[in-house]
Amino acid sequence: MIRKLLASLVVVTGIVTAAPTFAQDSGNNTVNVLYAGSLVNLMERSIGPAFEKATGQQFRGYAAGSNKIANEIKGKLRRGDVFISASPKVNSSLMGDANGDHVTWYVNFAESPLMIGYNPQSKFASQFRSKRWDQVLQQPGIRIGRTDPKLDPKGAFSVEMVTKAAELYHQPDLVEKTLGTPENPAQVLPEETLVGRLQSGQLDAGFFYSTETSDLKIPAIHPAPELQAKASYTLTILNDAPNRPGAVSFVDFLLSEQGRALLKQHGVDVVKPVVSGSVQSIPPSVQAVIDAATH
Repeated sequence: MIRKLLASLVVVTGIVTAAPTFAQDSGNNTVNVLYAGSLVNLMERSIGPAFEKATGQQFRGYAAGSNKIANEIKGKLRRGDVFISASPKVNSSLMGDANGDHVTWYVNFAESPLMIGYNPQSKFASQFRSKRWDQVLQQPGIRIGRTDPKLDPKGAFSVEMVTKAAELYHQPDLVEKTLGTPENPAQVLPEETLVGRLQSGQLDAGFFYSTETSDLKIPAIHPAPELQAKASYTLTILNDAPNRPGAVSFVDFLLSEQGRALLKQHGVDVVKPVVSGSVQSIPPSVQAVIDAATH
């Protein structure tokens, strides 16, 4: 469903690289990847198809706010093989016996700064090009979209950014004037639908990571350096992964030279992989690809 929706919204040109050999699973051929909603276009239009071509396995993605996915994992409402979060803290909520022991290790592999994106057809577009972003967001009638700060790191970052801006720009009522309450139902939307709503004209502006604005050519404002917030993308193989060999294959692919090139193409800032948790629990092939990426 996500692929069909995105196909009508955007066409992204892929890159062709020499594909290394990745392990294939002769049994369960589907790899279920649960990932942060800000990566919908990247995963469904690029990484997923490239992984399928390289391995012959089937990619099946599920996108939502990182905290929402973690809550569904803990509540045994959803199972997956790989979990990609937009914040390391989310992994911590899945680690240890008290949290269900769903995650033992995770790898930080990419970053993406938070931006204010706007619809170029919006009646407020010219103001975004001539005024400071916080001034435009206070205009009467402007339709702003953001994610739930309780379910998604980006939603929390958005509130944090505006709160910092209130202090920086000496506007104590800025949060109230622009966002209303943290869970304002007029603004808070599922992360996986935010881009589509902006592109279709249902929103004038919203808070997005640079991978979304760059990838989909959404005009965006860089906040002042003092206000910077960013996604720190992590990935892990869930301890109860139904298709562990497939999960290993997917992680190997994503962290490989080809996978990292695709990430860069879609506006993600690729960083040297940093492991947290039990290094001894990382599959050997994953550790090998991490070592290769750090040298």
